[in-house]
Amino acid sequence: MLMPMPQPPAALTGGIFLSLAAGMLWGLVFVGPLLLPDYPAALHTFGRYLAFGLIALPLAYIDRAEIRRLGRSDWLAALKLAAIGNVLYYLFLASAIQRAGGALPTMIIGTLPVVIAVSANVLNHQRDGRFPWLKLAPPLALILLGIACVNHVEWTALLQNPAADTTRYITGAVLAVGAVVCWTWYPLKNADWLRGHPDRNPRVWATAQGLATLPLALLGYAAYWLWASATNDPMPMPLGPRPLEFLGLMVAIGLLASWLGTLCWNAASQRLPTALAGQLIVFETLAALTYAFWLRGQWPEPLTLAGIALLIAGVIGGVRIKAKTP
Repeated sequence: MLMPMPQPPAALTGGIFLSLAAGMLWGLVFVGPLLLPDYPAALHTFGRYLAFGLIALPLAYIDRAEIRRLGRSDWLAALKLAAIGNVLYYLFLASAIQRAGGALPTMIIGTLPVVIAVSANVLNHQRDGRFPWLKLAPPLALILLGIACVNHVEWTALLQNPAADTTRYITGAVLAVGAVVCWTWYPLKNADWLRGHPDRNPRVWATAQGLATLPLALLGYAAYWLWASATNDPMPMPLGPRPLEFLGLMVAIGLLASWLGTLCWNAASQRLPTALAGQLIVFETLAALTYAFWLRGQWPEPLTLAGIALLIAGVIGGVRIKAKTP
């Protein structure tokens, strides 16, 4: 049985800060559908990843020597990660946000630290060591309680809205659960590849995923364009009613969230046990909440602030737990 390699304190600290950076960048993807609500989720998804793929082309040329080292199995892994962790995940998430608003999907996605930490503790304990369940339970409970507090405030506000479409909100919630499933699978499989290839540059692997995403985004964009034409959809193609805003938003999210965020997360995944990294995805939820309240132009409710404090406390508690080697 292979023994997990202990991580030095500097690597753990660097991994935590990289996870924070990734979360702040990934939080941007929650505001895209809110900034351009008249654009369908499919255009948000395929536009974002088309930009990501095009950004990856010159980056791949710069790192062409490293890119050539990737074999067929590596590209197949990148394609799977791109399809499920990029395209399918964001298609679910953007659809959920447009149906249920920004708050409810953010709260559901906020369960990811718990879901991933538990999944990793079950699946990856031989590699990373097992986090004792009795010690893992309190910080995970704090995270869940924090999410519940914020969700209570947001859900109460939704119910008080006489124009609220309950069915639409429920559909958005179901789609957000689908996004959780995709993003539980993604970091586990991405970490498997990165930990199995410690000699590879995380930047190159982020670029490789961008290259793998490009054909998927092209096919998806073309398919939507054909569908819009066949159904006489009023959406003006190819760039919609606000082309400059759409292009600017897609490039910004493609560069900052898709490429730079993935780079930071890849670097963190090489430094942290998967169960710990899973808990640190809570930074994405905190960032998304911050951006959402900024867009609303209002301060969070006291219970929301309490929930955020509980989330942070849970993350700090989880960071301090040491894995037991098998």
